[in-house]
Amino acid sequence: MAARPTWQGHLKLSLVTCPVAMYTATTKTNDISFHLINPETNNRIRMVPTDPDTGPIERSELVKGYEVSKDEYVLFDDADFDKVKLESTRTISIDKFVDEHEIDRLYWDDPFYIVPEKGVGAEAFAVIREAMKSAGKIALGCLVLRGRERQLALEVRDKGLIAYTLRAHDEVRAADDYFDDIPSVKADKDMVDIAARIIGQKEGDFDPADFTDRYDDALREMIKAKQKGGKGVVEAPEPDDTNVIDLMAALRASLQGSASGGAAKKPAKKTATKSSTSEKAEPEKPAAKKARAKKTTAGKKAA
Repeated sequence: MAARPTWQGHLKLSLVTCPVAMYTATTKTNDISFHLINPETNNRIRMVPTDPDTGPIERSELVKGYEVSKDEYVLFDDADFDKVKLESTRTISIDKFVDEHEIDRLYWDDPFYIVPEKGVGAEAFAVIREAMKSAGKIALGCLVLRGRERQLALEVRDKGLIAYTLRAHDEVRAADDYFDDIPSVKADKDMVDIAARIIGQKEGDFDPADFTDRYDDALREMIKAKQKGGKGVVEAPEPDDTNVIDLMAALRASLQGSASGGAAKKPAKKTATKSSTSEKAEPEKPAAKKARAKKTTAGKKAA
């Protein structure tokens, strides 16, 4: 495996333990990143640690400090951090099983892949994995990661496990602080029905490959333009706020637009193609329309 593990330790379920490695499940290698440049010299700026009294200092000589009062710090070096050794520093101990829907999606954070280390640990890992699969629930455990103890939610994925770090309760802001001031408005039933039809027309399957970062694409185009000596300006007009008076008209126009746009995006089946062709046929002559109207009226009278 080419990637380096983010963490290595043990996975523990009661008395069953196995060595595992944890890898980040996401990557940012494709993201555009920028450096700070001095426009006068075109030199890249270096961030040099500097003591206000003695001047520049090497990073290797620095220690961390916790400010207990103004300009007063408790100092910590690497040896001090090594002395804080919880079980969760080197072991993910599964403490509880819960239903997935019990965990609010606000608390789900970064995903990681957990795989067994090669050797005798593979069998113990398989036992834990199959036990979790049979339980059909999310396993909860703890792990010290990046200088903090985080709660983990583990689930079975194929032959391995996925662990999601969960945000702590004090990290999540209460929704009431933001939603309580939203005015209570009774939505018009007809408008809601039209909006529901628009939603139905836009219904589809989730495919992450469908999404492309258009902002990232625009930046890349600007970079290419600037390389060629151009300005590379990319503009997008701001949409106008919906006029409340014209809300129904906007909904109806959206419904018609979604219908025509959706049909254009999705490949039509053979039957749909025939129907579409017949709809685009030349309009009937007035005489034919009149004759068909009379026939329809006569049919209604007979009925």
